[in-house]
Amino acid sequence: MKHRIVVLGAGYAGANAAGRLARRLHAADTEITLVNAEAGFVERVRMHQLATGQDLEPRPLAEVFAGTGVQLRTARVTAVDVERRTVALDGGGELAYDTLVYALGSTAALDGVPGVAEHAHHLAGRTAALRLRERLAGLAAGGTVLVAGGGLTGIEAVTEIAEARPDLAVSLAARDGLGDWLSDKARSHLRRTLTRLGVTVHEGTAVAAVEPDRVVTTDGRAIPADVTVWTAGFAVHPIAAATALEVSPTGRIVVDDTMRSVSHADVYAVGDAAYAPGAHGTPLRMSCASGVPSAHHAADAIAARLTGRPLPPNKIGYTAQCISLGRHDAIVQWVTPDDRPKPSALTGRTAARLKEFICRSAAWSVRHPTSAAPTRRRHVVPAGEPAARTTA
Repeated sequence: MKHRIVVLGAGYAGANAAGRLARRLHAADTEITLVNAEAGFVERVRMHQLATGQDLEPRPLAEVFAGTGVQLRTARVTAVDVERRTVALDGGGELAYDTLVYALGSTAALDGVPGVAEHAHHLAGRTAALRLRERLAGLAAGGTVLVAGGGLTGIEAVTEIAEARPDLAVSLAARDGLGDWLSDKARSHLRRTLTRLGVTVHEGTAVAAVEPDRVVTTDGRAIPADVTVWTAGFAVHPIAAATALEVSPTGRIVVDDTMRSVSHADVYAVGDAAYAPGAHGTPLRMSCASGVPSAHHAADAIAARLTGRPLPPNKIGYTAQCISLGRHDAIVQWVTPDDRPKPSALTGRTAARLKEFICRSAAWSVRHPTSAAPTRRRHVVPAGEPAARTTA
């Protein structure tokens, strides 16, 4: 029987994991199935662009994986049974696996603050971004937009909206200081850019409630908001927490240095779904910058174990945080491998070009899923036998 590998989720992490596995392992004795709720790849790092009226290039997964040997299944995952080693799909379908790669990612954290789920928009997926796009398009000049959350997503969203709709009154509510994790150079550039775009910044402001036309802060102030965009954190899908897998308090699957579950040896987790050690033991943050390398590392570890070869070292670490500030401005904050900012940063048009190159490169890795790994496919070896032969 072929060794059955099931990959759940075809975002940056899942698509890269499936493609790299197909490149590493021989099709004669492995079967790789990729399950995704949508038929197309969602370029999540560009959802703020989609929301402001820009059209993104469609990327049908059937075309992406044509000829790779990866079997695509368009369905929504409803449950995982790690004891029976099965995945339940909507409509009553079920898949059995020998190795599972869990890459279901994350969505916006909409619980915890009253009114967020009912009244706020978010950017954690294509459908949500299109809803926000429609709402912004229908907003008359002088309308008010508040972006709640001062992290990378919030900054990119507020600058994109302000640039695309200078006729609106756009504001940002940040729980802490604006960009206070950035270097002095990057933080100064961020403040100048928001001033140039006419964005009102509310620092040290936590939202207590979201209402249809305003938000109420924890200190009792009301900020007008015909549209509220919620970017204050991400939450993983609850499927993993409903299994016997060991998960973190936030529901992410706890994995070891090879991205393998610490409680179930036949399960791997990559991307936002994984609570994984990075450089110096610092947990990887939820990001595309973590998703792609964690997918590559997991695929290499799976292939090594199946083919009887040495495990690859974990070299996952960060180089930069890239923040777009509209279409022609950006910040590239250089960081240490464990994600601490260095004094140096690129800003302005040069940074925007580099940021665009990085985004295109991430999308390219999905469009060419079998191009970023060695060309020699290896056979699976039963446990205890010598390493398998290789085939080009």
